[in-house]
Amino acid sequence: MDPSPSPHVGRSPFDAGCDEHGNHKEYAEFLDAEDPLRHLRSTFIIPSKGDLKSERLFEQVDSTELSNAHEPCIYLCGNSLGLQPRRTSDRIGAHLKAWSSKGVYGHFKSHEDSSLPPFLNVDEVAAEKMSRVVGALPTEVAVMGTLTADLHLLMASFYRPNKEKWKIILEGKAFPSDHYAVESQIRHHNLDPSDSIVLIESQSPEDPIISTECICSVIDEHAATTALILLPGVQYYTGQYFDMAKITAYAHERGVLIGWDLAHAAGNVEVKLHEWNVDFAVWCNYKYVNSGPGAIGAIFVHEKHGIVDINAQKRGEIGYVPRLTFVPIPGAAGFQVSNPSALDLSAVIASLEIFDMTSMSAIRHKSVRLTGWLEYLLVTQQSNDAGQGKLYNIITPSNAEDRGAQLSVRLKPGLLETVMKELEESGVVVDERRPDVVRVAPAPLYNTFLEVLEFVQIFWNCCKIAAQGKGADGGGSLMVDGGKDKTGWSEIK
Repeated sequence: MDPSPSPHVGRSPFDAGCDEHGNHKEYAEFLDAEDPLRHLRSTFIIPSKGDLKSERLFEQVDSTELSNAHEPCIYLCGNSLGLQPRRTSDRIGAHLKAWSSKGVYGHFKSHEDSSLPPFLNVDEVAAEKMSRVVGALPTEVAVMGTLTADLHLLMASFYRPNKEKWKIILEGKAFPSDHYAVESQIRHHNLDPSDSIVLIESQSPEDPIISTECICSVIDEHAATTALILLPGVQYYTGQYFDMAKITAYAHERGVLIGWDLAHAAGNVEVKLHEWNVDFAVWCNYKYVNSGPGAIGAIFVHEKHGIVDINAQKRGEIGYVPRLTFVPIPGAAGFQVSNPSALDLSAVIASLEIFDMTSMSAIRHKSVRLTGWLEYLLVTQQSNDAGQGKLYNIITPSNAEDRGAQLSVRLKPGLLETVMKELEESGVVVDERRPDVVRVAPAPLYNTFLEVLEFVQIFWNCCKIAAQGKGADGGGSLMVDGGKDKTGWSEIK
């Protein structure tokens, strides 16, 4: 049986599976046993519940203090930070060994006992592997910089306003750093953001989903005066997956360039940037690509754009063919500024080696089933305990084609802090967006159907505790309270 995701209401194919196997637990175990990607979980380090509780990195919590200290936590937060692949420390160790034992020779020398290329070629290998994740030609990808810095670099070439076309169309609830970058670029051209930014808004605050028709209508209205469109592949708050192929084609038919922020799409959904004729894209690699906190980012520039415009792009040390006259390298590599960190790239390659063990098609297939299972359980759990009333609703689209791995669950007002604290006490890791949304993202590379079931059971119990005004003593949740004193962090959350 190959179940598909359930709608928010009505009977689901998952119902038949549960009927056939007797109960939810046995069916989840069956789904895990049939999962062709189940072996990949062992390539990641799953933190234990004791790890999460411990105040030390190198000392476990005493098992007498926490009876389940050695059990793996339920980690459904790959949309915020992916887990560490086991091979990451090996690849970084190999890089450090090459540096320590070969010095500058490490730029040029390969080693029989290391899969890492010489320092000089590590960015090319990373780009080649990354191109398969985002559906691009290797020459269209560069692994470099960080997302916002990369966005500035690309907009320096792609945003070329004039008297007729100067506006940028942006999603109204875009991640703040994207909005700030757009505003900065507009001011750089001595333009006023108040009449240069067009925001695409949802029809209602209660329903934050933005339809493709709505996006296209805004493009139609402003095409004659628009120089650039910037949209997210997957919206960070709702988890909505935009129809990138259709929207890109629609923009081009009206003579407008379009770029995409793939922070929540890369490694999550199957994108085909080259085939869809996308002009440019940027993304980070610490979420679904599992390359570590603040990992080096990446860019895509379609081959049709050819040579970098050196009048707009900053000149750098790496992205050019060495000669007296500056001639940028064709393709995305021409946008590289300075020397990319071989240390950072080693972590990216470690993760991409796991992606090479499967395909984005297979990852997406499991993700659709896994998130569909999560949705089905969230809906049935609440409906089966109707006496509690409605404590949450799912604001992510119910159609699997319109979402990635993440489901955004909007809680009844006033429940968030207690629910997050109770989840933390139970060894469950998810994240939140205030005032009342919990984001849950099962990652198909390392999450299982059984732990999704366990999560829903724990989550429902936490919601009931919060609704009854009860809860754990001793302060708030780390995910809610963490970073409140850090400039800008509270605004993002």
